[in-house]
Amino acid sequence: MAIQTPKQRIANQKFNKKIEQSRKLGKKKVKEVDPSSKPALSKSWIYLLAFLIIGGGILELISSFL
Repeated sequence: MAIQTPKQRIANQKFNKKIEQSRKLGKKKVKEVDPSSKPALSKSWIYLLAFLIIGGGILELISSFL
């Protein structure tokens, strides 16, 4: 076995502590998203996009019948 420097020995002990902790308790769970967090788009942008999409569909229907 190779000779370890004191710095490397301390690093190995620190690493071993972390590994032992995760083996005992398992890996940490990913935090769930807060339900109170804001959506990526504001309501006004969602309404505008819905208006454009639905309005475009209605205009296509009208133009296809004429």
